[in-house]
Amino acid sequence: MTARRNVTPYASAALVLAALLTTSCGGPGSNTAPPETSSSSAVPHGHVEGAREAAEQQSRLLLNDPVSGDTRILDLITGRVHTTAQVKDAVRLGTDGRFGYLHTPGGTHVLDSGVWMVDHGDHVHYYSAATRDVGELPAGGRAQVRSDAAVTAVTDEDGRTLLYDRSELEQGKIATPVTLPGTHTGAVVPYEEHLLAFRNGSGTTELVVLDRRGKSVASPDVTCEEPRGDAVTRRGVIFGCADGALLLRAHNGAFTAEAIPYGTDVPATERATVFRHRPGSDTLTAAAGDDAVWVLDVAERTWTRVNTGPVVAVSTAGEGSPLLVLESDGSLHGYDIATGQQTARTEPLLTGGTRTGTDGSAPVIEVDRSRAYVNDPDGKKVLEIDYNDGLRVARSFDLDVRPVLMAETGR
Repeated sequence: MTARRNVTPYASAALVLAALLTTSCGGPGSNTAPPETSSSSAVPHGHVEGAREAAEQQSRLLLNDPVSGDTRILDLITGRVHTTAQVKDAVRLGTDGRFGYLHTPGGTHVLDSGVWMVDHGDHVHYYSAATRDVGELPAGGRAQVRSDAAVTAVTDEDGRTLLYDRSELEQGKIATPVTLPGTHTGAVVPYEEHLLAFRNGSGTTELVVLDRRGKSVASPDVTCEEPRGDAVTRRGVIFGCADGALLLRAHNGAFTAEAIPYGTDVPATERATVFRHRPGSDTLTAAAGDDAVWVLDVAERTWTRVNTGPVVAVSTAGEGSPLLVLESDGSLHGYDIATGQQTARTEPLLTGGTRTGTDGSAPVIEVDRSRAYVNDPDGKKVLEIDYNDGLRVARSFDLDVRPVLMAETGR
């Protein structure tokens, strides 16, 4: 990777799918224009048709058993469980904060969890609505899905990318997609009304900034060898590279690329390639091989390696919260990120241990602003952990399905 570079696009982004709202407070699912005059009948600030706005986060867990295909949505506010479409043979479950994407060998099934957050920097809106089965995208088990307020980008294993109108997904429909030209390495990430991608060339991989038609509008003069893994933070988009990470930021139409190197040689098997964090946090985590964890502080541009036991799952809420590591002993461990010292540990939480499924799935840790969640497939339950109180088990949700795959929405 090279030093920081500033690049200004030479063409404006052309939105061919759904224009982002131009008011100071629009967001996903908003289809109501701002009122022109002030009156008692004016649309309330932040109003979204068909949704209820709440003062607090409205979290739900998406749960799936790949063998039976049984899928549930657990409302963490009410404790109610919603039954939705059967999806068998899922190998992964991803989310963009509202929609769940169940990846199977034959396609990617889309579920609307009915909860989401709109973050405007100085304030946040939380919404809830009915859950909905949206349908199937023609992208297999290795497809990568990334979204913003306007588009959902689906990149298949061959590097082909389709752009879907997100407003149509919010209405429960899958519109005809727009195909981006060329092929790409890794996920195409919508960001600041543009698309960030690593474009395949003649033996090289080039970071490019695209408009929504797929036209290159900027090409930062930086390198990222073997790009793998990405995460969107408030400070920009992080991409994992062979020698560390690359941070891409946007300000007034200019894109700044900055390298965040490990500072030491890291074997390929110990690189950070899958980032886990609380949405909205600037602290990212990733496994560092089998027995350690990487913590990337995006604000400080620093990597910290924490030696743990054998790692099954990892995450953190950031901002002074403990590093949470589910280890092969079935216990959840808390670590002080600054010192690397263990600060708390639970008794074994999982009924059947932490064995990996035949499809490669393993338990995960989902984290929000006050709680963490761990799925126990064999025990048919999900455990809620108060990570600010010595990893106390605050609640246990009994289920009628094996929650092999889990993802949290509404954050």
